[in-house]
Amino acid sequence: MRLPSQFDFSTGKLHAQLLELLIGKLPLNDERVVVGPKVGEDAAVIDMGDRYLVAKTDPITFATDEIGWYAVNVNANDIAVMGAVPKWFMATVLLPEGRTDEALAEIIFSQIANACRELNITVIGGHTEVTYGLDRPIVVGAMLGEVDKERLVVSSNAQVGDVIILTKGIPIEGTSIIAREKREELLMRGYDAAFIERAKRMLYDPGISVVRDALIATSSGRVHAMHDPTEGGLATGLYELSWASGVSIEVEQGAIHILEEGKRLCDEFGLNPLGTIASGALLIVAHPDDGDRIVNALTASGISAVIIGRITAIGNDVTLKRGNECSPMPLFVKDEIAKLF
Repeated sequence: MRLPSQFDFSTGKLHAQLLELLIGKLPLNDERVVVGPKVGEDAAVIDMGDRYLVAKTDPITFATDEIGWYAVNVNANDIAVMGAVPKWFMATVLLPEGRTDEALAEIIFSQIANACRELNITVIGGHTEVTYGLDRPIVVGAMLGEVDKERLVVSSNAQVGDVIILTKGIPIEGTSIIAREKREELLMRGYDAAFIERAKRMLYDPGISVVRDALIATSSGRVHAMHDPTEGGLATGLYELSWASGVSIEVEQGAIHILEEGKRLCDEFGLNPLGTIASGALLIVAHPDDGDRIVNALTASGISAVIIGRITAIGNDVTLKRGNECSPMPLFVKDEIAKLF
C-alpha cells in the first residue's frame, strides 16, 4: 500500500522541497553548463565561447483566449531577468480533439506571431498536434536568448545590503485573468463593464512583459539579481529569491503597490494579492548606492518602480514589516488564482 505523500499535489507548481530532491538526481555532465536546474533560477545558461546562450521552457496550461501571447511573453521574461535578450522561440501547440478547427489554430499562431514581432523575436520551429484527453489548448514555449558574459544576472547573486525594487505593481496577470474568466459573474455582481474591460486590458497595459524593465535596470546601475514573480505571486517570487541566494529579505508592506483593480477583484473573490499570479512585475536586487538611480531611470521611461525592501542577512526567510511590527511573509503553496477554478 502506498503511504500518503507529505507534499501537496493539487494544481500548480511542485513543492520546492520535492523539486530540489528531484533536481538533485539529474545528471549534469557538461562543463559548459553555467547555470543548470535550480529552484529560484529562471533559466539555464550555457557557455558558447564568446557569449552565453540562455534557455527557458514554460507551458501555458490554464484556459485563456490569449494563450499564444502568454506563451511568448512569459518565456521572454525569464530570459530577460538573466540580463539576456530573448531572440528565438519554439512552441509545442497541443489542441483538443473534437474542439479544434482552423480558426482556433489560426488565432493561436497569430498571437504567437504578434507577440514575437513586438519583442523582435524569431520563431524557429516547434510542433503542433491534435491531442486526445484535453479540454483546452496547451502551448509549451521554449525561448533562447544571448548575453555578453559580463552582463549575466542570476537569481542566486543577491547580496547582504542590497535593495529590492518592484516595477509596475501587483497582481497584473491575476487581475486580467479574473476579469477575463469571471466577466459575466462580475457583471451580475454589479461591476461596471468599463472597469472589467480595463482589468482585462492589463494583459497589455501595463502588460505582462518585463523585457524593457530588465533592460533599463541593467543599463542604469549594478543589478545583482532579478526575478519575475509569476505563479504564487510576489510572495513566492521573494521566497524564490531568498532560497536561490541563501539570504534573508525584509519587505515594507506599505511600499508594495497593489493595483486598484487587482485589489478590488482579489477582495471580491477572497484572494490575497500577495499570492496571486503576478507576471508583469519585476523584482530587481541592486547595489544600495544604485537603487534610486535605477528607480529614476525606470520612472523616466514610463515604468513605475519603488524600493520595497532590502537583503538583511544570510538566511532563507522573508519578513513582512508593517510599521514597527514584523511577521513572516505568507507562503503560498498554490497560487491564489487556483481558488477560482
